Amino acid sequence: MLHVLIHMDAHAGRATSDTIAQMLSTNPVVVRRTMAGLRDEGYVQSEKGHGGGWVLARPLAAITLLDIHRALGSPSVFAIGASNDHAECLVEQAVNAELGEALREAEALLLARFGRVTLADLARSVNARPGGGA
Repeated sequence: MLHVLIHMDAHAGRATSDTIAQMLSTNPVVVRRTMAGLRDEGYVQSEKGHGGGWVLARPLAAITLLDIHRALGSPSVFAIGASNDHAECLVEQAVNAELGEALREAEALLLARFGRVTLADLARSVNARPGGGA
């Protein structure tokens, strides 16, 4: 979604769910469902009908990575986690406790960083690269 929002800012006009779906190699229904969460939080707006589509409702400088993370339901930021295959095993309990603590600390650091990075920061980074521009 970060990719999509930065492209939306760089290109005038509305982006349809079909166009966004092609960009992400997914289904327009998935796009509409995901964008609805962003719309509900006030980051995008949508219009139906001919000429309709999605537009940003706020400038990129007013949207942080943390905002988007939360608008998308605060998904887990890590693909690893505790195992509960043998919940009664003392070794598994000890591993899960230590792993859980480490992951909570890492997630707190990562989310704090997300709160300091705006989409405008990302767009500037794109534009600063050779051949840059969204």
